[in-house]
Amino acid sequence: MAKPKSNNVQINISIPVEWKEQLENIARIYSVEEGRTITFLDLMRRGIEEKYQLGVQQDYE
Repeated sequence: MAKPKSNNVQINISIPVEWKEQLENIARIYSVEEGRTITFLDLMRRGIEEKYQLGVQQDYE
């Protein structure tokens, strides 16, 4: 069976190691609070979505 198409695109970015470490620590806290696994990438998506008030289909949850 064919995989359903997604409207998502993949991009590659570089961030400082310190940012990644801090985001991972924050993600652990959110994971406990929300009772599900949150990754640092999820936090980046949320931040971009909220900062720029983007309405997107949330395929990543």
